[in-house]
Amino acid sequence: MNWEPIILTLRLAAVTTILLLFISIPIANWLANTKSKAKPFIEAVISMPLVLPPTVLGFYLLIAFSPNNGFGAWLDQTLGLSLIFSFEGLVIASLIYSLPFMVHPIQSGLSSLPQSISEASFMIGKSKLQTLIRVLLPNIKPSIITGITLSFAHTMGEFGVVLMIGGNIPGQTKVASIAIYDEVESLNYSAANNYALILLIFSFLVLLSVYMINNGALKRFWK
Repeated sequence: MNWEPIILTLRLAAVTTILLLFISIPIANWLANTKSKAKPFIEAVISMPLVLPPTVLGFYLLIAFSPNNGFGAWLDQTLGLSLIFSFEGLVIASLIYSLPFMVHPIQSGLSSLPQSISEASFMIGKSKLQTLIRVLLPNIKPSIITGITLSFAHTMGEFGVVLMIGGNIPGQTKVASIAIYDEVESLNYSAANNYALILLIFSFLVLLSVYMINNGALKRFWK
């Protein structure tokens, strides 16, 4: 069995999840506190990947990143960056595709906190940033863990977006889901089963860990 697609999948999921965590916290904090009329529009845009077919999102990203179009040409000529059929392109696409899986749990956690916690922090002289980092985020650890695990697992299972943006280049863009598709097309069901079984077991363990952490099962286990 070739482990390269599995390792590449884990690398993509890890990079995407770390970047998503830093991107999503300020977005979720703004959504949890704002009274802006633009909030429903922003929430709808962030949630689009939940209902949009992955191939549709992948198609529009392919068009946007293409060097034959304005944005793609600017990236290519100004920054020397070509996102089509590259690992960097996969990361950008994964960030967009998995964004709601990180933003929504953190937003929900921040929204559930009593306003009095923030007010008490401001009264002792903490700034908004200090209150967020030192007071609010430590109080929503289960929400953050849920966002991290769901984003990681969701990125691991991507297919449509990955295929449209990355294609099927061994060692660069051929992740596990693409490898399964490849093996099935070659009628090599044994190899496809190996990849699928690894993703199945890993996804189950990730979800199990989320429920155990959120239910406090791990603390009870170690007592």
